[in-house]
Parts: sequence; structure tokens; C-alpha cells
Amino acid sequence: MIRGMIPLRTEGLGLTDTGLVREANEDRYWGSDAVGVWAVADGMGGLARGDRAATIVTAALAALPDVADFDAATAATADAIRQANSEIHALSAARGEQMGSTVVALVIRDRRFAVLWSGDSRAYLFRGQALHRVSRDHSEVQQLIDRGFLSPADAETHPRRNVLTRAIGINPEVEIDMVADAVFPGDLFLLSSDGLHGVLNDAEIAALLRADDPDTAGAAMIRHCRERGAPDNVTLMMISVSEPTLLRFGALHEMPGQ
Repeated sequence: MIRGMIPLRTEGLGLTDTGLVREANEDRYWGSDAVGVWAVADGMGGLARGDRAATIVTAALAALPDVADFDAATAATADAIRQANSEIHALSAARGEQMGSTVVALVIRDRRFAVLWSGDSRAYLFRGQALHRVSRDHSEVQQLIDRGFLSPADAETHPRRNVLTRAIGINPEVEIDMVADAVFPGDLFLLSSDGLHGVLNDAEIAALLRADDPDTAGAAMIRHCRERGAPDNVTLMMISVSEPTLLRFGALHEMPGQ
């Protein structure tokens, strides 16, 4: 931590729902306000034991040490994701069946944040009543958007919108993307599996965040997904950022006789 800098207060909230179609919930989430790391992992339902893969990811992150320095904390988070990738890939090879998971992780230290991800689980930043998508999906449709062959609106209904180009555990080595920037009091981060943002678009998510506090907005997002059939597991984490509460003490006086 930078000398003399008072850390911001963070408060995380996690919610998950199996949905109305899947028999099991293969999403996992984990977060620690004390450590300053939060994550969502989406076990890939088309592969064997997606729930196990997602659990390996969150367990690796849960073992992170409490490191105050931003760069060290970010590096440790990336190392934990790589460790999970190696473990999942080795387990897949031993069992002869492919396992995989997405991951999106948020680190907050020294009034800075970093988002690290692989796959199509997303990180959003809600600041000044505007929603900003921080991560960029590792998917076929995102590649088509980037090349100008597909509009974001058309991508929402594209038949291959769930086909990933990168994920945890698929290859011996994994490439992790990262975005880092300053964080401010009043910021709200949303981490989500595609069971949420695959049903609600960015404008709808922003409207729900504007209307309610994080607790109410999170429950409303899951309710709206269920009202639309909830074809996948729905998982989200919301992390709110505020100034720390400072206690003010009056002047100290010597006790009589001292």
C-alpha cells in the first residue's frame, strides 16, 4: 500500500441461481472484502464436470494471500488462475475427458483496480449512472464484431454466441487478459456469468442498477432472467466502493495525578 493512502472500503455481494433449464448449477463465485479479490467462474456445460472445473478455479483464488501491494496482488491472482488452468488440464488428461471453465476476477488495491479474465464471463463498471463493459468476451461472435462482420445487436441472437475462443483448462497454458485503472468512491463493479448477460442486455442491466441498491438490483436481475426462461445458470457478484468510515476522537487529557 502506498504510504499515507487510506484504502477504500469495499463490500461484495454474490448471488447465483440454477435457472429453469439446467439440472445442476455449474457456476461458482468467490470473494473476500478483506483480501480485495472477487471472482465468477462458469463451468463449461458442454464439457465433462464443468462444476468441478469452476470449483478448482475459485478454490485457487480462495487460497490467495493477503498482499497489500497492487502489482503483487494482481500477479498473485494471475498465478492462481494459471495454477487452476494447469490443475484442470492435468485432471482432464488423467480422466480422458475435457473439462473447462471461464473466469473473471477483480482486484482492488491502492485505489486501483484490475480485471483479469479468460472466456465470456464479464466485468462491468457502473460509474456516474453509466454502465461500462470492462472485459471483452473471448468468443467467436466477439471476433466477428471486432472485424466488423457483425453488429453487437446481431451478436445477441447469433447461433454461435456461446462458442468460446479461450477458457481455463482447455490448453496446457492459458492467456489471461487484464485491464487496470483507477477506482473511485461510488464505483460499483458487476461480475457475471453469461446466464445473466446472455439474457439481459447492457441497457437493461444499467436500468436495474440505476433503479435500486445493489442487493435489490441483484435479486431483480435474477428474477428477470427467470421470467425469460433462465436457460443457463445465472451468477453475479457486485462490489461497491466507498470512502472508509473514519472515527474522530476528542482531545486526550492526562488523568488526574499523572
